[in-house]
Amino acid sequence: MVMAEGGDETKLTRRALLTSTGAIAAGAAVAGCEYKTQLYLLSDAPETDRKLASWGDSKVVGHRPLGRTGFEMSDISFGTSKLQDPAVVQRAIERGINYFDTSPDYSDEASEKALGQGIKGTPRDQIFIASKFCSSEGHLDDDTPVPEVMRAVEGSLRRLQVDHLDLVHIHAVNSVERLMSPNLHEAFDRLKEQGKVRFLGVSSHTPRLEEVMGRAVGSDRFDVIMVAYNFKNWPQLHDIFHEAHQRGVGVVAMKTLKGAYHTQLADFAPSERESFAQAAFKWVLANPDVSGLVVTISHFPQIDEYLYASGQEITKQDVALLEKYDQQVAKIYCRPGCGECLESCPADVPIDDVLRYRMYAESYGQERDAMRSYAKVDPQRTADNCATCPAPCEPACPFEIPIRERLVEAHRLLRFG
Repeated sequence: MVMAEGGDETKLTRRALLTSTGAIAAGAAVAGCEYKTQLYLLSDAPETDRKLASWGDSKVVGHRPLGRTGFEMSDISFGTSKLQDPAVVQRAIERGINYFDTSPDYSDEASEKALGQGIKGTPRDQIFIASKFCSSEGHLDDDTPVPEVMRAVEGSLRRLQVDHLDLVHIHAVNSVERLMSPNLHEAFDRLKEQGKVRFLGVSSHTPRLEEVMGRAVGSDRFDVIMVAYNFKNWPQLHDIFHEAHQRGVGVVAMKTLKGAYHTQLADFAPSERESFAQAAFKWVLANPDVSGLVVTISHFPQIDEYLYASGQEITKQDVALLEKYDQQVAKIYCRPGCGECLESCPADVPIDDVLRYRMYAESYGQERDAMRSYAKVDPQRTADNCATCPAPCEPACPFEIPIRERLVEAHRLLRFG
């Protein structure tokens, strides 16, 4: 393994990192999966059981240019999907976080309201607010009338108590057609003319990332791309990120914790659980073409834990931990946006959604939210169908996940009564 110069044998060069982790070649089975759901991770990233004293008062150390926007983004930034307490935002700003990602459908608009309260008193030009073309019910469809799209953004402005958004994403993009939707683009142009938005972005974790993000980067319409990116997943993104960087398009990473199973792995020692999130963040930020990452924050201790990785270089110990994690979750982690198994299910069970709800309950401590989400599944399509099914879904899974077993258990865990 090639080490960085300067005497510190634990720091990895970027070339050594890519070759040693197999980041270019490994995980390629994700490519070609079918994107069947637009469900985004809406749960808290979990906290480890023990808190290290050394995390206390952690601050943002690293800032990176967000493409051509002219803004220097905190390398570890704030996702608001479960935000309730404005004081957490205030603490984050005190610690140097200056980029906030929100959406109307986070906590039924409550997250936007909490963020608006939390940023009061902070000069507007010192923070960057990104939101989505979205309503409280979810993302706006491609053919949503332009006035309705504009009203949705204006609703966000009222809840946030600001006069403009720095960035608005076309949300949950799973096709070039959605990416280039005339209505969404016209709405953006009108809002920009009115001074209500500044920059246009695209967010996605579809298996068609290469096609969608390649088109976004090459179109010169988009200023920022926000993409699911984690250890040994989506290897094709490296070239897209580099092209984005060359063209002045900002790159924001999300879903960096790859399921966040570290809090429940029996073979993980407490010290490994404590350092996993930081290792995951450092791996993402080792890519110089990444502007920064967004992770869900809703509690004070998360700020200490996560910002401890800010500005830090990845080490061989970090890579070893990520390799160990990857091996242990290989057959339980349902990759975002895969869906290869869905068409093989005779009962049309939303397999990926159900497995994700189970992950929320087990890894993220969101049992009630997970149960409520599962309760919304059509009763004819719930996972109790799986108990006597011959499981044609399993041969279709490129990751050899024991789908039937995990779904039967998910039904037991998530059903009410």
